[in-house]
Amino acid sequence: VDRLLAADPLDLPPARVPTLPAWADAGTLPAVRLVGRHLALPATATRHLLTALAMSRIDDPAPTVDQMIEGCDRGSLRALAWALFERWLALGAPPREYWVLHALGLLGDDTTVRRLAPLIQAWPGTGGHTRATVGLEVLAAIGSDVALTQLDAIARGARHLGLRDRAVTKLHEVAAVRGLSAEELADRIVPDLGLDRAGSLGIDYGPRRFVVGFDERLRPVVTGPDGRPRAALPKPATSDDPDLAAAGRRRFVELKRDVRAIAGHQIVRLEQAMVTQRRWRAAEFQELFVAHPLLWHLVRRLVLVHATPAEPVTVVGAVRLAEDRTLADLDDTPVLLGDDALIGVAHPLHLGADRTAWAELLADYEILQPFAQLGREVFRLTDAERPQPRLARFAAATVATRRLLGLERRGWRRADPGDGGIQGWIERPAPCGRSVVVSLDPGIAAGDPELFPEQTFEEIWVHGPGESRWAPRRGSRLGDLDDVTVSEVIRDLSEVTR
Repeated sequence: VDRLLAADPLDLPPARVPTLPAWADAGTLPAVRLVGRHLALPATATRHLLTALAMSRIDDPAPTVDQMIEGCDRGSLRALAWALFERWLALGAPPREYWVLHALGLLGDDTTVRRLAPLIQAWPGTGGHTRATVGLEVLAAIGSDVALTQLDAIARGARHLGLRDRAVTKLHEVAAVRGLSAEELADRIVPDLGLDRAGSLGIDYGPRRFVVGFDERLRPVVTGPDGRPRAALPKPATSDDPDLAAAGRRRFVELKRDVRAIAGHQIVRLEQAMVTQRRWRAAEFQELFVAHPLLWHLVRRLVLVHATPAEPVTVVGAVRLAEDRTLADLDDTPVLLGDDALIGVAHPLHLGADRTAWAELLADYEILQPFAQLGREVFRLTDAERPQPRLARFAAATVATRRLLGLERRGWRRADPGDGGIQGWIERPAPCGRSVVVSLDPGIAAGDPELFPEQTFEEIWVHGPGESRWAPRRGSRLGDLDDVTVSEVIRDLSEVTR
């Protein structure tokens, strides 16, 4: 036993050495350079690296892989892995060579993530569900903020239900390792993209230096040596360093693309936080949003509420984030909150009669909101509807299946497939373990959602904790739901039935 435990894995010959395919020819792939980039691996050594990769999985790399990665330039390793991947795809992604996809997880970086994420989203639609699932493993293995942000985006918005569910599972696995919930993980993985606290980044052309920042709508603003703002980097001049200028322009293009993706994703998350009435401790909100070089731009365009930490949570007042990143009330009076106070995105129903005044204040500051908050339609139950177990105002409404599926981006989810792969209802989670369920006729075909182009609402009811969706629904009443949930459910259903 002692001899076995003392053995160096590098001294143990593998049980089987795979034969590399002809297209994985070390001589025709990008050169792998050593750390420092002065020397390149000879073809023989590169072939050894490829063989080690062919023996590896994301979760079980060959013993030599880590040492090879440590001694080589990461950028050239990433280029090698992507070139292999492109050749594999061009040949129809042969299943015997799935190690190529695993190699992306071992050698890839944020550039790999940006290229791979759109492919993962598209693969299930072309019969590549297994490939897409392995792609999710690649994102999790790379594990950077950019990679996990893309994983979160797939978990929230992928068109294909199976892929979305698998991404949710993977995200929960990553979060559990860090001792967080999936939502808490999503809060913490928003990349800062190398920006300083003020949200700016220096780009060097050699003789000239530019500072890239972003305005409140996350549009780029470039300031040059002359102090003049412009929307983009200028073309290099003959006096500029050509290598530095080319690298700077590439960085600027990547930065704009990343900020655009982050903004779209985070706007959806903030709107969902408003709808679900999510709250953060004030100290946590300061760290995750106010101090973030990008997110604070989005948060300062919203009205916030602060609430008591004790149960039941009670809204105390409304505030906004001022230009100096402090909180202020409707009269622009500074507001100081204790670290344990709760803060969240205000729903218009929380603002009552002050809603119009808040809208006027933001208009005076020429602040455009990232989504419908103060101008949002609100809906209420009638006195006759409150004691009822079912919502009758949408009874027998006919809706295009495609429009109905759009509700998934707002937190609705389809039922698990039943007989014949039919999903017989959609539901929206509600506080206190409840959900609002809409039963459908004929139901959505899980394998081909457009098989039935229209759906008819049979019933809309409140599903309570511990109740069966198949049993008679009489235990919960519409009036058991809070006003915000009621308003958002009716708003969603009103939009799809118009």
